[in-house]
Amino acid sequence: MRTMVASASALVVGLVNVVARRGEGPDVRLQPGDLAPDFELSGSDGCLYRLSEFRHRETVVLAWFPKAFTGGCTRECRSFGESRDKLRQFSARYFGASVDTPETNRRFAESIGVDYPILSDPDRSAARAYGVLGSSGFTSRWTFYIGTDGRILDIDRHVRVSSHGADVAAKLAGLGIPLI
Repeated sequence: MRTMVASASALVVGLVNVVARRGEGPDVRLQPGDLAPDFELSGSDGCLYRLSEFRHRETVVLAWFPKAFTGGCTRECRSFGESRDKLRQFSARYFGASVDTPETNRRFAESIGVDYPILSDPDRSAARAYGVLGSSGFTSRWTFYIGTDGRILDIDRHVRVSSHGADVAAKLAGLGIPLI
């Protein structure tokens, strides 16, 4: 029931934003090979994360999703959690990310039992920099793979929510990301 209410609420807010022209279309169109925009975002675990902290250390997977507690986003984030054993084999850090508040993402992560950080971008600055902020005011469901050199290795713009965790593990293997 909570998922249905959250989904309906997000739909209404998104439509109002489009009609009132409150949202934004993507001005940025990042491509593989581009330098990934740095970010500093709060995680659902209470920690602050900066992309630059992972440079020369680990690949970063940044999985943007539109809205916490909605159906597709819940399935996508659970899929990451269900694939934790596969994902942890790689020298990579993975994060969910949305424009929800840190408190909302903390409650969301707790409610679905995930043990990875979900990053919050309530001022939408990182979403703008990554070109994922849509006219609805929510983000596109895109996943960025960022190499240890800070450059984008790949962008998945066609995420399958139910298998996304396994799909990310397969992509990391295909990109040749080292195993731990």
